[in-house]
Formats: sequence, structure tokens, C-alpha cells
Amino acid sequence: MKQAIILAAGEGWRLRPFTVNRPKVMLPVAGKPILQYLVETLAQSGVRNIVIVVGYKCEQIFDYMGSGEHLGVDITYVTQKERLGTAHALAQAREVAQDEFLVLSGDKLIDAATIARFVTVKPAAVLVKRVEHPERYGVANIEDGVVKDIVEQPKEAGSNTVMTRIYAFGREIFDYIETELTISAVLNKMIGCGKTIYACETDGPWLEAIYPWDMLGLNSVVILKARAEMGGTVEKGVSLKGQVSVGRDAVIRANSSVVGPVVIGDGCDIGPNVCILPATSIGDNVIVSPFSEIKNSVIGSDVAIATGSVIQDSVVGNGCAIGGHFTALSGEAEVKVNDSYHSVKMGAMLGEGCTIGSGVVAQPGAILGNYSEVQALKLIRGRLPDKSLVF
Repeated sequence: MKQAIILAAGEGWRLRPFTVNRPKVMLPVAGKPILQYLVETLAQSGVRNIVIVVGYKCEQIFDYMGSGEHLGVDITYVTQKERLGTAHALAQAREVAQDEFLVLSGDKLIDAATIARFVTVKPAAVLVKRVEHPERYGVANIEDGVVKDIVEQPKEAGSNTVMTRIYAFGREIFDYIETELTISAVLNKMIGCGKTIYACETDGPWLEAIYPWDMLGLNSVVILKARAEMGGTVEKGVSLKGQVSVGRDAVIRANSSVVGPVVIGDGCDIGPNVCILPATSIGDNVIVSPFSEIKNSVIGSDVAIATGSVIQDSVVGNGCAIGGHFTALSGEAEVKVNDSYHSVKMGAMLGEGCTIGSGVVAQPGAILGNYSEVQALKLIRGRLPDKSLVF
């Protein structure tokens, strides 16, 4: 197959506060949007005709991805004006679809070797994977390599084999969409009409961004594959261990310790006496002041972290200003997203443009909305909406 249709129209409301100002496919992981990793993976497998179905805040995708020339692909855009479902999104690409094509969700990270194998399968086919919590996904019931039916988010899953939302289709798929809104419903209709849907199983990495803390999992996988590059200045007395990438014009000051895998962006000022521990990615133009420690975290661009801060298993949005001795320690937390509760080991999730005073402590599982202000010596916990004031 030489064409892929990427569904990238969704907002990702469960990922808030990080998707208030950008589509979920544009969330940065180790310095690049999720969507870029997917496009690069497709290009590696020889799939260079890319159709992206856009919708929510689509101008950000246009501006960043452009024609795709800089990534070695040719991108065509179609718009889903009403975001009614995955099948409805796919239907928008009917006029530009080739005879055979892949369909992928733009918020997924998939191993390049897996895509390389999947491009050779015969349509119609679905990529499936065994997971620990199948009730979060569409569960596929399979016999002799053929899908018999698909049950979306069952209360009790009869199988741990789930749909990865990566498909190989021929143009006949469009004849079955009609009024169906989800691709799972379309596939069940095709099966009911006697069509064969093949199942191709993978045991390779497959990750998606559903909740804010999922960004940590994506980051930990991507950062392992980041190339070690040294584009900045490392002063005397700095200890670098493992795979460390330092961006252009960045400075790591004396007596700091960086243990990879770590990615540090352009124009950063780290230290002195700072400790950056594994699975941490830091955006561009970030200041990390002395005696601070960051571990397994995603730090956005244009962030300032003052002296003596400790940040673990956390995500900090772009443009945050964090006062001295801020603490976001990791721990088990029960986090509510809409009407569901999730038990997660995490630190804090800070939206864009937050201002944090000195001596603030964030409890594990704290989610702070965009452009919030927390005054000195306060405790933040639970979920706080955008533009909150904690005093």
C-alpha cells in the first residue's frame, strides 16, 4: 500500500487541559508532535501519499505539517466539519482515496516494523493487539485469523485482543459507511454481509494518548529512540550518562548531572547543580535553576523552574513560571475524568501559562488548568479548571 488516511479531527477532551489550545495529535512528545512521529513511521515504510482528515484547531496542523515535503511525503487535507465519529471522518476522504489504503488514528504511536509488515496485508484487515485492560477499547472476537465481531468498550471483555484502530481497506469500505458513525460499526455491518475481515496481530509497541498521564508513557517510549546529539554547551564538572540529546544554544552548567535517556531542547539554561533523571524531555527555551531535580517528566517550551524544585512523573505545559522549592512528587492517585475514576501513579499535570508561587506542593494526581495562578506556600490537589486562582 502506498497511501494512508490519518484521522486527526478530534479534540481529545479527556486530555484536557493540554488540548484546550491544540488538537491532541499536535501534543508534543520529546520535542515533536505525536502526528509527526506517525507520518515519519509511514514514510519509513514507503507510504508517502498521506491524507489527513482535520477538524479541531486544524490551522495548527496546516502550519506545522504543511505539504509534507520536509518529511518526505505528500500531504492532502480534507476537513470533517462536524466531528460525528471515525467512520464519518473516513467518509470525508472518499474522493481522494486510492483503491487500497491504510487508515490510522493520528494520536497513536506505532512501531515502524509493525507498519512495515502491515502495509503488505490484503484488505480488508485490522491490526489487533493483546492488552491488560481490553474494556477501554474495541474488543475483537477472532477465529482462525478472521474477525467475527467487534464489541466497543464492553463491561466484561470476552477477549483481551483489541482493535488498534489501524486498518487496511479497499474502496468498498465507503459503500458500507452510509449512516454509520464508527468504523467498528461499519466492520460489523460488513461481517454481517458476509465480507471477510482479516486480523493481523502485533506484539510491538502501540501507545495512544487518551488521558493526560498517557503523555508520560508516550514520552518514555519515544525518548529511547532519540539520537544522542550535542548542539549546546556543557560546562566542566557536568556528568552525562546514557543517551542524552542537547539542543542548539543550550547550556548545561557546572556540577549538573544528566542521566539518559533525556532530550533537552534548543536555547535551554540548565543548572548549575541540577539533576535531570531518565525519561525526561525538556522543550525549547527552558530555564531550570540550581538544586532542582526532574525525573520521568515532560516539560514544555518557555518554562521557568526556580531553585530547589522537585518534579517527578509530571507534565508541565508551555509557558509556565514555577517558583522556588516547588514539589510535585509521584504517588498513587485516584483521578476523576468526567464520570470515571482512574488509579494512576503520577505526579502533577500543569496546563499552559500557569504561575506557581514559591513553596507550592502539588499532590499526586493534581491537574491544574491553563493560565491558573497558585500563590506561595499553597497545596494543590484534585482537578482545577482553567484560570483558577489558589490563594
